[in-house]
Amino acid sequence: MIFAAVLAGGMGSRMGNEEKPKQYMLLGNKPIILHTIEKFHIHQDFEKVIVLCPKQWINYTQDLVDKHIGKSNHIVVIEGGNTRNETIMNAIYYIEDNYDIDAEAVLVTHDSVRPFVTHRIIKENIECALKYQACDTVIPATDTIVSSQDGVTIQDIPNRKVMYQGQTPQSFRILKLKELYHKLTDEERMVLTDAAKIFTLNQEKVYLVDGDVTNIKITYPYDLKVANTILQGNR
Repeated sequence: MIFAAVLAGGMGSRMGNEEKPKQYMLLGNKPIILHTIEKFHIHQDFEKVIVLCPKQWINYTQDLVDKHIGKSNHIVVIEGGNTRNETIMNAIYYIEDNYDIDAEAVLVTHDSVRPFVTHRIIKENIECALKYQACDTVIPATDTIVSSQDGVTIQDIPNRKVMYQGQTPQSFRILKLKELYHKLTDEERMVLTDAAKIFTLNQEKVYLVDGDVTNIKITYPYDLKVANTILQGNR
């Protein structure tokens, strides 16, 4: 079985909009999150598309889905967690409560504010997770990467040829991800900002899937302007 988790737990403070989280801001004529959900809803491999958002936004999100996509048993909206990885674990608990899964079951996790993910990227994530247990979508770093421990001076400038910029989806065998997550210490969980690191902290391999420069994350107001330009170009 293959499941999708659309991660919409953040409040988007960096966007500067205090009225609503950034995933609900309009891209073209509908909210960003709807563009993203649709990409997974139309993909035939998914048993269920699980949308995870703040508790107070569950009904609003469900209403958006019903209005723009239609009432569907294929999509469910549930509460996310306090952190990214807690949100992913909530998706796993939902799956375990409602499905009898085995070691082959896969979860494809994706940022709700990356609306331009392609069918090719989703397909390759599924294939890679089935074959290798874990994968991450990346693009080669084009800028020089500078490392600074104190935020004042440079400590290192790594070789750009071995540097990549992480995107999403990140995809995993569900039971393996859960097993490794529960092996982490409380301290390790506190510093996690990325689900792939659950595997690397446990010395497990995470394989690379080629991303795309248009698979942008909408974080700042400028990003939304770029996204609207991409949307117009896709029409």
